[in-house]
Parts: sequence; C-alpha cells; structure tokens
Amino acid sequence: MATLAFTALCATAHSQDIDSLAYRAYLYNNNYKVYMRINFYDNDVVVPGQELYGELPGYLSKEHNSFCWLITSAKINDDHSARIEMVNDYGSEDLSAELVRQNDSIYVLRQLSGSALKVPNNSKWQKLPKNLELKRKK
Repeated sequence: MATLAFTALCATAHSQDIDSLAYRAYLYNNNYKVYMRINFYDNDVVVPGQELYGELPGYLSKEHNSFCWLITSAKINDDHSARIEMVNDYGSEDLSAELVRQNDSIYVLRQLSGSALKVPNNSKWQKLPKNLELKRKK
C-alpha cells in the first residue's frame, strides 16, 4: 500500500513539474525544419548571434539559418495556452499568435492576426501553415 501511495505521489509531482515548465521549452517541427526556444516565465532567451535584441520570451527560427521571428511579448493564459506577439528580425512584419499545449509533448502555434509567418527556404520565402504543430524536445 505504501508503494502505491509513493508511486501516486511521484506521478503527481512529475505532472506538476511538466505543467510548471510548459512554457519553458525547445519546440521543433520536422517538416518545415523550424524550431522555437521559449521561456515565458523569465523572458531570458537570447537569440544566438543576435544578442543586440537582448533577453526575450523566445523566438522562432529556421534550422541552419540566422533569420528569426522574435517573440516580443508573451502572456500565459493557463496551463494550455499563451498569447504571443512576434516580429521578424527585420522589424518589417509582425503578428499575434496563440501557443496551445495539447499535451506534454505536442504544441500548436496558431496565427491569429497580422502578417503571414514566413521563413527562408532554398532562397525563397516559405509560408508556414496558420496552425503549425511543434513537438517538445527533451
């Protein structure tokens, strides 16, 4: 009986740890080769090679490319959603989005308004889907 109670306590503690870190993560989409680094709690993410922007809630970038979308503000609504504002690193386009956590490892970035989310791909601009699924990397 004590073992069962201990197991239940550990599972609850693990679940609370994941919830408390829900918006401190590295998220990745393999199809589009894009990723997000986020920390909506401490807003202390620095874009490598672009330290000029200082500490931010996070950014979205393309693998093997310096272009990025900066997350300029993030407001956690609850354990399952956060509202974010993004601007490209040129400052020429911006958008509002929602990052929804579907479970411990799957997130969806939903574009709500503003510019289309585009990233460089083979010397052209590639538009990302309005609902982009991202997986949490451990």
